[in-house]
Amino acid sequence: MNQQLADRLRFLRAFVANPRQVGAILPTSRLAVRDMLDMGDVPGASLVVELGAGTGSQTGEILARMGPDARLVALEIDPRLVKILQERFDDPRLQVVCDSAENLREHLGDGGADVLVCALPFTSLEPGLRRRILESLPGALGPDGVALVIQYSPLLQSELRRIFGDVRRRISPVNVPPAFLFACRRRLADG
Repeated sequence: MNQQLADRLRFLRAFVANPRQVGAILPTSRLAVRDMLDMGDVPGASLVVELGAGTGSQTGEILARMGPDARLVALEIDPRLVKILQERFDDPRLQVVCDSAENLREHLGDGGADVLVCALPFTSLEPGLRRRILESLPGALGPDGVALVIQYSPLLQSELRRIFGDVRRRISPVNVPPAFLFACRRRLADG
């Protein structure tokens, strides 16, 4: 069985086991991931953070774009998916963390992310958890950092605008379902 099919089956199993946590039945398409990453400066980043790493459809593309001295912190809450990520990517720049995205600051140290890639299923998360994670994102960014958020609905756009102020949107129609891609930057007053 090829890796792409195996990943789809693993992802589907994770979705069936916990649909609110996974939020989609298939991993994000490679084209949608590339479209999203094109909205940020991954090659120029020192620290990249990935929330909701899943089976690594974003992780591999992020690593391919990162510089040799950059660092990627990938958070994934499902221990089975964490194991897959650790086995799949033998790269000293990658730190895979099995934890909830709401605990992100605990894994960043003193710095903020230059690029934060977020594939969490916000529309299916419990509202309090969704709010806590969303409101923590600006504080996890460095001064010129950007949060790249992929969703399968435009519903999150108004919340992102409230939290970040500067939000650009792009649609990747080749994904199933079509993906809404957001590039979010902190307001200048947020420091």
